[in-house]
Amino acid sequence: MFDFSPFRVVDLAIDLGTANTVVYVKGEGVVLAEPSVVALETINGITRVRAIGDDAKLMLGKTPDNVRTIRPLRAGVVADIEVAEQMLRHFVEKTTGSRRRGRGGPEMVICVPSGSTTVERRAIRDAASRAGARRVWLIDEPMAAGIGADLPVNEPTGSMVVDIGGGTTEVGVISIQGLSMAMSVRIGGDQMDDAIAAAVRRRHNMLIGEATAEKIKKEAGAAQLAAGAEKTMVTIKGRDVARGVPREIEVAQSLLVEALTEPVDQIVLAVRRALENTPPEIAADIIEAGIVMTGGGSLLPGIDAVLSEQTGLPVRIADDPMNCTAVGAGRTLEELAYRGVLHPA
Repeated sequence: MFDFSPFRVVDLAIDLGTANTVVYVKGEGVVLAEPSVVALETINGITRVRAIGDDAKLMLGKTPDNVRTIRPLRAGVVADIEVAEQMLRHFVEKTTGSRRRGRGGPEMVICVPSGSTTVERRAIRDAASRAGARRVWLIDEPMAAGIGADLPVNEPTGSMVVDIGGGTTEVGVISIQGLSMAMSVRIGGDQMDDAIAAAVRRRHNMLIGEATAEKIKKEAGAAQLAAGAEKTMVTIKGRDVARGVPREIEVAQSLLVEALTEPVDQIVLAVRRALENTPPEIAADIIEAGIVMTGGGSLLPGIDAVLSEQTGLPVRIADDPMNCTAVGAGRTLEELAYRGVLHPA
């Protein structure tokens, strides 16, 4: 465990994502990464939290009538502020210990989608404040991802980052601590899961849950079919729509690649649109430096190759892409050179 003194205020940076929440503790690094899922149980008309994070995700699609699992964030923004507050408080206390946060509570840096509205940003600020923050700062996700990926965000040099999360894809062109161009599209890992589930139902008349679709994506999903993988088969378990009984089938990996074509194409389109609106001098820098990909969606095999082929630019995946945004936000707490990228909430 971390050796926090009893009355020390522990400052935090939090990547509050649609699919996962990552918490960075100042001076310690990433200490928590769990699903952004909450299980609520209703007994005699009273609703209480049954589980949060990893435990709640295990319940997805398997709960009785009086228990429901929800994601309090959709497309990177708060959809249910009360549940988001309880989830955030749980993660903060799990990270720092409820009695060790100091009188004023922690200072928090929260990552937000670049395209989020003032109302959406206020909802995130309110959730963090109610969870115990003494002060809340906001940082745009592309900027945090760029810092976490070690891009030269403080220099007069253009850099492009593509952050593919669970609910959104953030495309940012960064120069001198600012976003020269930012684009946020509501396409990410969740939409990829939905595309796989829809393809399996359409082609094989079988229903699968979101947890199964995500598992299949991680095991066999790809943005393009690798050489020699034409005959690769994947086992899928679900419920037969026509007969209503459990069923196990084998499908070709090519079906998953075909299903993922549409969401991948939308991500590529967003990147191309961002490049079209990038100032010429910065575009020249991007030709040299290329595009950096972060977020869990960047781990989809072949997506970097597809993006490189469609843009004609070199593309690389950042080290530790899952935690990259939280690490970047955390550095703003530790290094004064990055404080200028924060926005007061």
